[in-house]
Amino acid sequence: MADSGADQGYKKYDSYYLAVDPEQDDKATEIKLCNFSRPHMRAFHFSWWCFFIAFFIWFAIAPLLGEIQDTIGLTKQQIWTSNIVGVGGTIFMRFAMGPACDKFGSRVLFAILLCCCSIPTSLTGIINSPLTLTILRLFIGFVGATFVPCQYWTSRMFAKNVVGTANALVGGWGNLGGGVTQLVVGSALFPLFKYFYNDGERTTERIAELAWRSVNVVPAVVGFMTGVAVYCFSDDAPKGQYKELKKHGVMPEVSAAASFRDGAFNINTWLLFIQYACCFGVELTMNNAAALYFREEFGQNTESAAAIASIFGWMNLFARGFGGFLSDKFNARMGMKGRLLIHTICLAAEGGMVLIFANSNSLVFAIILMVFFSIFVQAAEGTSYGIVPYVDPPNTGSISGIVGAGGNTGAVAFGMGFRQLDYKQAFYLMGFSIIGSSVLSIFIFIKGCSSLLCGGTDEAIGSEKIATLEVPEVPAEAPVKPTASATAAPAPYLAESDDDESIEC
Repeated sequence: MADSGADQGYKKYDSYYLAVDPEQDDKATEIKLCNFSRPHMRAFHFSWWCFFIAFFIWFAIAPLLGEIQDTIGLTKQQIWTSNIVGVGGTIFMRFAMGPACDKFGSRVLFAILLCCCSIPTSLTGIINSPLTLTILRLFIGFVGATFVPCQYWTSRMFAKNVVGTANALVGGWGNLGGGVTQLVVGSALFPLFKYFYNDGERTTERIAELAWRSVNVVPAVVGFMTGVAVYCFSDDAPKGQYKELKKHGVMPEVSAAASFRDGAFNINTWLLFIQYACCFGVELTMNNAAALYFREEFGQNTESAAAIASIFGWMNLFARGFGGFLSDKFNARMGMKGRLLIHTICLAAEGGMVLIFANSNSLVFAIILMVFFSIFVQAAEGTSYGIVPYVDPPNTGSISGIVGAGGNTGAVAFGMGFRQLDYKQAFYLMGFSIIGSSVLSIFIFIKGCSSLLCGGTDEAIGSEKIATLEVPEVPAEAPVKPTASATAAPAPYLAESDDDESIEC
């Protein structure tokens, strides 16, 4: 903190519309989904929307790969090389985004990534060889690093009693963009563009080529506009913008290198890195593989394969949020041991579902299995980031970045499997890897928290324990004063309660 002569009381807002905890830097202790007020809920909704649009940009090309393959004569290996590069390029960016979030905040980084990555997305039409496809997907893939500011922002805005749910909701609704993109681009915009280009004289092949070469201008424009909006209409932290907080001495300057070093030297970070590789890495792989899988294995056309593939992403509408919610509820009952337990269960169930899915020969049965497979994938992602904010709170940005990079690392590893093996063998490799990663939870020991098998106690954090929060009743129309003496400030962690008063519409 700043020295005693600094203005320690600076904050942009005199009151908030959510209950906050002054001992946690005015972080909100409740979530009101239908509220868009600054700073907390505005950041919440911008977090998931920006990440959603990032997926819209990132995977807009995925449902079109079959058409691109037909136009320029790609092999399976060349397609998967572009898939691997598209997710692999994000690894370094996610590592970099973690300490950058600690230093600059999420708002600025969201704006930069969305605006910059919209440019190569708009240039999809210039693809004329495997090399140009791969290079373009490399630069588009940088937008996947938006996951780190997405998770960092809600960790910065919401207190520990609801941060698992908040992180899971914004991550899940953002990931939903992967499924929506399959449907919007592959099953709606692509046929629409083909209709516009059909003048009665062009061949079917020429119409399809013109459509895929121009359709990605739509997600590019939406992405750029979103980047501008998030920069202009949101806040870095509950008390305002980082620039102003540093100027008034409320927030110290952060060394990005020191933040990354501290996060990287924590063994728990790398255990979660591996586990996240086996859930988010699986989702990224399925975003690339699902449409091709149903096209090649079940004889579906581009439009129907994209529609089926979109189902995997649509589970994000509730499944990742449900995983975070379960993490918070198990934490309320059992402390960190509860978070680790439900996380392990989700990973093990996910791996089992992959193995069953790999043996499905019926289209209907495959779709049903994919739904349950996807639910456990997203839930495991939610439980992962229910744990991350506890690992080393001062370096949450760096740890979020490293763990997030694990997702892309997993996608690269699984992508190599799909590139070299047939689908059944690749799914076997994926399933057994996931089950193996679930065992790693027994080695996660977080300072001041209980572990999965070795017991331990959850210590107090500030004036609170890591248990449940009894949120006081606050009139909906009355803003909450953020001062320590405010009557609407949250009480300390008290007895457990099954009432979900911290999440409202």
